[in-house]
Amino acid sequence: MNPDQMRDASLLELFSLEAEAQTLVLSSGLLALERDPTQAEYLESCMRAAHSLKGAARIVGVDAGVSVAHVMEDCLVSAQERRLLLRAEHIDALLLGTDLLTRIATPGNSVEQADIDAYVALLGHLLDPAATQAPRGAPVKTQPPVTPEPVAAEPAPVELAEPEPVAPVEPASKHKRVTEGGERVLRVTAERLNSLLDLSSKSLVETQRLKPWLATMQRLKRQQGNGLRALEELNVHLKDHALSLQAQEALGDARRLLAETQQMLAEKTAELDEFAWQASQRAQVLYDTALACRMRPFADVLSGQARMVRDLGRSLGKQVRLEIEGEKTQVDRDVLEKLEAPLTHLLRNAVDHGIETPEQRLLAGKPAEGLIRLRASHQAGLLVLELADDGAGVDLERVRRSIVERGLSQQQTAASMSEEELLSFLFLPGFSLREQVTEVSGRGVGLDAVQHMVRQLRGAVALEQTAGQGSRFHLEVPLTLSVVRSLVVEVGQEAYAFPLAHIERMCDLVPEDIVQIEGRQHFWHEGRHVGLVAASQLLNRPASQASGQTLKVVVIREREAIYGVAVERFVGERTLVVLPLDERLGKVQDISAGALLDDGSVVLIVDVEDLLRSVDKLLDTGRLERIARQDQAQAARKRILVVDDSLTVRELQRKLLLNRGYDVAVAVDGMDGWNALRSEAFDLLITDIDMPRMDGIELVSLLRRDNRLQSLPVMVVSYKDREEDRRRGLDAGADYYLAKASFHDDALLDAVVELIGGARA
Repeated sequence: MNPDQMRDASLLELFSLEAEAQTLVLSSGLLALERDPTQAEYLESCMRAAHSLKGAARIVGVDAGVSVAHVMEDCLVSAQERRLLLRAEHIDALLLGTDLLTRIATPGNSVEQADIDAYVALLGHLLDPAATQAPRGAPVKTQPPVTPEPVAAEPAPVELAEPEPVAPVEPASKHKRVTEGGERVLRVTAERLNSLLDLSSKSLVETQRLKPWLATMQRLKRQQGNGLRALEELNVHLKDHALSLQAQEALGDARRLLAETQQMLAEKTAELDEFAWQASQRAQVLYDTALACRMRPFADVLSGQARMVRDLGRSLGKQVRLEIEGEKTQVDRDVLEKLEAPLTHLLRNAVDHGIETPEQRLLAGKPAEGLIRLRASHQAGLLVLELADDGAGVDLERVRRSIVERGLSQQQTAASMSEEELLSFLFLPGFSLREQVTEVSGRGVGLDAVQHMVRQLRGAVALEQTAGQGSRFHLEVPLTLSVVRSLVVEVGQEAYAFPLAHIERMCDLVPEDIVQIEGRQHFWHEGRHVGLVAASQLLNRPASQASGQTLKVVVIREREAIYGVAVERFVGERTLVVLPLDERLGKVQDISAGALLDDGSVVLIVDVEDLLRSVDKLLDTGRLERIARQDQAQAARKRILVVDDSLTVRELQRKLLLNRGYDVAVAVDGMDGWNALRSEAFDLLITDIDMPRMDGIELVSLLRRDNRLQSLPVMVVSYKDREEDRRRGLDAGADYYLAKASFHDDALLDAVVELIGGARA
């Protein structure tokens, strides 16, 4: 390919990108003008979009695009100058031109010159003064675009950014890339973006491995300081003894060498501390940025949906409008791609089955125009979609008759079904309320396909309706397939993660709460008996007898199925980057993927739906094992002293540590803490810095000079997060410095475990 051809190919690609953005502007603006043709801002944005497309088409030499965009611009300018009032036939023709421009700009599509000439003649006729006097609503022989049956989208290249459909873009040139918000737009494959996210997550994990090294260096520095002080005390005692000159020189050399190594160790420890802090901050920013690259606004999946609703309604003789809320809600690109098909199904269903004709709506006391509302929002790590229409709702009696006619249930049984049970039949394969198959519906694949695709996303869909007032679909799907918020537990001394979306609750069961019913173990939860199973049996891990006073249970739910899964220990909530399992392993039973914890260890993510199927199999075969309990003497609990002048902070830390199993004492200031340390034995000191009577630095310094207490681990928890404050606390002898600004449950508890281990000795 010669340079000119390469240049032309690049320009055509740019023209295609710009046409994609500008046709979105035209579509959304024309739909708004159809409701109110006098809205100046929409007239301006549509005119600028047509003008930009005309200029871009002229630059790349696409004459067909120039002709179509030119007559569209003439029409919109006439409307701006009030020489023309846009009517339905004008909107139809302009939308037809938008579709024509899309076809012209799409690589590989060929548009006949006859189609271009016919369109120019059509719009020219509508702009003719004689034509403008035609009766309002006179039909225009334009064919609305046929909306194809949506199918599951194949994986496509992921875009780091895309042009927003609300602002016109200047004509593309060979020196300019299409931009979003002034930034260049690049196209990156999904595989490369996944690799970037994987590498950033691993770099974040690697920086966490610096923490134990730093803690070891701090302990070594403290021990060396103790050694230097011991040598100084030895020197004082030896002053009363006559030492040879050689012995004095050897002692002086030892003191000098130890002081030099102490200084060097202090400097290198400070450098390592600063490097570890900066590396962790940069790794976190890198990870957050890589993750944000996958997130796109929900509006990306809505391009063309408002137009589809409008055109489908007109083809069925209905007036329908789509209102959207939460367009800027951020969602993973993979989720957006998989949502397009089910959303299209639901919107078509609402137009065809829900919204009535204008005549029927007027008789029912409703506006002639039907309304469909689509709302997107975040909730507990999920994308929640609500799609509601103000149509006639579902005819429940017709559903009953259809159930009986199709032989799905006996008439007597169908007559006693609740509304929820009747609506569930609409999601069955092949079930439809249409007596005849049309281009739009009647095949019985719509809601069945919706439910299937939503379940593939590990989500759920539910339907509610009010007779005569409309229907409402409620969808919940994960915000991202790349990251999952999970509860990490321990089973058979290995880590497993349960996605929070499937967890009903966590609880500690005492032996009295567990009952035997028909040979199976149950416990009472929200007014019903819930079956209790051992995670060790489900995951093929060594069974461990539960010791202690309570049993750790995760209550999981998938639609109507609910069970309690007994685990050994709750590790805590974590945000995990999903790492797919090697394809050579095939489908691993009860496991969906893997991930890495902060310390670099591997955790397996549980496939809850598969796990519940495994429970059903064990129940059917009678192989479900009982959870054995063994009363054991309680091991001594480790004691922690919390010193803080803030009652709120003291109580928060005390409750967190108590819930993890530690024995906790509190002190209101440094002096109170020092008295407690001298009178009682503790395994860890957690102290603030700024306190009355004696601050935390003084307390730690006193502790390090005391022969009995100098080896006690110390953690400083302070609002001060400056590097000099951190260094001051660590130089005083603290083993760990935690900032309250970034304080949260996991950070405190993880640091305690790192310093003194678990709660039991």
